[in-house]
Amino acid sequence: MEIKTDDLTDARVAEFLEQHIKDMRSVSPPESKHALDLAGLKHPSITFWTAWEDETLVGTAAIKELEPTHGEIKSMRTNPAYRGRGIGSSLLTYLMNQAKARGYQRLSLETGAMPFFAPARNLYARHGFVVCEPFADYNADPNSVFMTIKP
Repeated sequence: MEIKTDDLTDARVAEFLEQHIKDMRSVSPPESKHALDLAGLKHPSITFWTAWEDETLVGTAAIKELEPTHGEIKSMRTNPAYRGRGIGSSLLTYLMNQAKARGYQRLSLETGAMPFFAPARNLYARHGFVVCEPFADYNADPNSVFMTIKP
């Protein structure tokens, strides 16, 4: 698997992210949907990566810099056909290493509280993330779980 910084111009990436947004809309109420669309991911505070096996897009992940010592994980997604193969774990390890290299003292995320998101919450917990209070501009939300780690 090759992980590379992505400029979000490949149509395959756009399609992959559109499916991510559709999935989030199908399980999260509108007021609790925090997934960024393609335009949102192009913000200068965000670095976006894609994971490839040959010509197949198998995963995506991003870090949004909230402040010089704090980053937020965004758009973690594994291609459904490749789930259960360690793609998510590899991407998360990569993001944690990026955060450490950037000097972040904290790496945080927001994910859903619904059963659909249980595999993601379990992945983050296995890597040492713990539940925390809302951060940045987030508010307490029964549909959201906030997690953080010191990379």
